[in-house]
Amino acid sequence: MSAPIAHGGGITAAAAIFGGRPEDWLDLSTGINPCPVALPDIPARAWHRLPDRHLVDEARRAARDHYGSGEILPLPVPGTQSVIQLLPRLIEAGRGTTTDKRVAVAVVSPTYGEYARAFTSAGFAVDAVGDVAAVRAEHLLAVVVNPNNPDGRAWPAETLIALHDRMKAAGGLLVVDEAFGDTDPALSLAARVQELSNLIIFRSFGKFFGLAGLRLGFAIARDDILARFEDWLGPWAVSGPALSIAGSLLRSDVAPIRSRINERCAGLHAVLKGAGLRMAGGTALFTLVADARAGDIYTHLCRHHILVRKFDYAPEWLRFGLTPDVAADRRLSQALQRFEQ
Repeated sequence: MSAPIAHGGGITAAAAIFGGRPEDWLDLSTGINPCPVALPDIPARAWHRLPDRHLVDEARRAARDHYGSGEILPLPVPGTQSVIQLLPRLIEAGRGTTTDKRVAVAVVSPTYGEYARAFTSAGFAVDAVGDVAAVRAEHLLAVVVNPNNPDGRAWPAETLIALHDRMKAAGGLLVVDEAFGDTDPALSLAARVQELSNLIIFRSFGKFFGLAGLRLGFAIARDDILARFEDWLGPWAVSGPALSIAGSLLRSDVAPIRSRINERCAGLHAVLKGAGLRMAGGTALFTLVADARAGDIYTHLCRHHILVRKFDYAPEWLRFGLTPDVAADRRLSQALQRFEQ
């Protein structure tokens, strides 16, 4: 089994090294909306009873309308991490008893590391390719995170549709992870899934709504693929309260959420520019900074109880998540101003 990947959000571990109470730290290490939406009313029966089918169906209909997936009803899953880990099984199930000797998958990289880890742990060779054009016919499956984490690269729909068609012609599957897609809906392929039979889309619920602790995501694909995911996840995979919240919030007006995220993104950019840091990419929910002093900046911010994301494979990179308010902007700005003073 491959080694665990260090992700953002490790405030407890950081506080154990640099001191302070975890609740007093400013966590900028994730790409989660720092201004969580107000929770809707949750019926008492959602807590009391096992999640009944009507809750699942309502969440699926709300997700269909929110993501624009047409006749495809997205499948609620307990965080997209749960279905990432099922992808190797999907390939094996699709290969059946054929003599196809292909064992490699392609992951457009660098990106979210759990894709490569899931396939490597399952015994597949993983080709980390730099662009969608490098995906080859012999790849059983290709993964594209769009927009990408951590550099924010984005591929237009027609480019990914062409990739899908190449994959389908060779009997392969295309996975497009749209975890950060809510802030840029024009990039989404959700409306095309019905006609793109070898496409699987993953969507995150918690990042955009600021409710990552809910552990909720959606898979969008043809019915037989979703049926396999549902079977492998087992009964009651998503809690009743999570389904109830999804059914409400996915039907709400999300324009104010996007507006608030964009406001916080502008605030972060102003701070980073004021500190003379070079922004090398990102999305509305995070910004990637490239600086030869990244390791020292990371440690300096930790000493001020501010956590950002560093990368072992790119030591010159730091990823900054959004601050929740103007006061946090000032706190980050003041800490950066003290660097090397």
